[in-house]
Amino acid sequence: MISAVHALMYSDDAPATRAFFRDVLQLPFVSDDENEGPDWLIFDAGPCEIAMHPTTGQHSGEAFRAPRHHQLSLMVEDAEATAATLRERGASILAGPVDMGFGIGMEVEVPGTDAILIYQPKHATAYAR
Repeated sequence: MISAVHALMYSDDAPATRAFFRDVLQLPFVSDDENEGPDWLIFDAGPCEIAMHPTTGQHSGEAFRAPRHHQLSLMVEDAEATAATLRERGASILAGPVDMGFGIGMEVEVPGTDAILIYQPKHATAYAR
């Protein structure tokens, strides 16, 4: 029934955000020339999975609370190598790479919008089945 996931990122500077995904992350893309024009890029983010996290609970004996929201995270096979490559391409890594329990992650600044989490998962992955 479901053939793919289409994730949206809202940006105050969509061209800058698209340039980051095109030039720094170097994701393959298509452009929606017919409907939106050649600068409207749609990126191939590879395999996808969706997980639901609770807004309240306990982890390692610590209570947590998070607002209800959606988050875009990108997964990689080697967080340290990815961090080095991203820095070479001019990306700003705000935090990490650091062991986050579920994986080795880093918060990466994205022009025009919120930072994204890029991480090397330690958890089972649905896309690898």
